[in-house]
Amino acid sequence: MRPNKTKAKLKAGETVFGCFVRYPEPTLAEVLGYYGWDYLLLDAEHSSITPRDCENLVRACELQDVTPIVRVTTNQPPVILRYMDTGVQGAQIPMINSRDEADAAVRAVKYYPRGNRGLAGVRPANFGQVQPFAFKDYIAEANAETMVIAQVETAQAVEALPEIIQVPDIDVIFIGPSDLSHSIGLPGEVNHPEVQALFDRIIETVKPTGIAIGTLVPNLEAALKWQERGARYLMITMEAILGPACRSFLQAARTK
Repeated sequence: MRPNKTKAKLKAGETVFGCFVRYPEPTLAEVLGYYGWDYLLLDAEHSSITPRDCENLVRACELQDVTPIVRVTTNQPPVILRYMDTGVQGAQIPMINSRDEADAAVRAVKYYPRGNRGLAGVRPANFGQVQPFAFKDYIAEANAETMVIAQVETAQAVEALPEIIQVPDIDVIFIGPSDLSHSIGLPGEVNHPEVQALFDRIIETVKPTGIAIGTLVPNLEAALKWQERGARYLMITMEAILGPACRSFLQAARTK
């Protein structure tokens, strides 16, 4: 099991930065690995990334030692198992709305004694081919190195958050801005006072704990503001960086 540098940084109180990848193209992940991201978030929830795609994306991440984390489609053990066995070092779980759901997510990511993840000689276990190989050692390493990121993205989840954060082995509470605004009838209006008030409640609840706060940011300005608010697990979509760069280049080039 590879050491999880992103998890180590978070435990040390540092801030980590990731790029959000929606496309099942390993070469793209390989190129992104040269830019210095701490992690790549491989989004299987709102894209066409399958477990097979994810495995190849993980291989690309490993070339530059970028932490591969997957956002799974749903909080179900068989789904989480398939993606974890590709070699990702963390699972970001959508729509965590209760303590029981949070605990179920952790248990699906972790092996015995913390969880009930199915055991096999798969990629993260080097296919059982490194001698001498012991499942006992692999299980201990996997439980220590894997991350669980719980997405809080509904008003119901905000109400349940004081109980959710009591669940052991959650590394990050991730604020889902779009769905959270949607859940209170303000879809996409993330700057609305009511939405911002929910953000503040989440921050006030999580900040005193050892759990990191995370979110998706649209630009550098937002990243700096969220750091001021205490967020340490930040990500931005590739499109949010690529789009402005392309438009700026074309606008400048076409004026000549």
